[in-house]
Amino acid sequence: MSFYDLIFKDAAGDTINFGELRGKTCLLVNIATECGHARQLHDLQTLYLLYKQRGFVVLAFPSNDFGNQEPRGNEQIHSYCSSEYLVTFPVLQKSHVVGPEANEVFRFLKEQSRFPAIFGKPIWNFQKYLIDCNGNLTDVFLPTTSPRSGRFRRALERCLDTATVEKDEILRVV
Repeated sequence: MSFYDLIFKDAAGDTINFGELRGKTCLLVNIATECGHARQLHDLQTLYLLYKQRGFVVLAFPSNDFGNQEPRGNEQIHSYCSSEYLVTFPVLQKSHVVGPEANEVFRFLKEQSRFPAIFGKPIWNFQKYLIDCNGNLTDVFLPTTSPRSGRFRRALERCLDTATVEKDEILRVV
């Protein structure tokens, strides 16, 4: 199974086919609106607006798996993220991201991790998974890693630059 074979529903219940993300750099984040890291939603939105023209997509996966910090339902989560943090990137349906009931996307991420015992599953809310334009998991960032950090920004830029080079090469071949 590849990243592009995955399918998930957004907070409104509409299906998102990950095949439509082919060629884009994606950041998958498990979120919880009552978590102390929730302020990262603002930083993620800022990055999304800054880089979306270059093919960057953020996908937020609400979960109540850590500390019961996501008490809201799907519509309330989406509304809260939109009103409090002005989020415009996709907020998906609330689901499990760890354990036997982990959703298919997070099971895929665990399988793709180079160190599944350490980075294969989220250790807390706001763990970040960077997927390159070819659907490969390139980096995993712990919840404490700010989206504004130099390490995070360098990894994101590297993925975006790779996507740009590949698109340029395709254009030259045609």
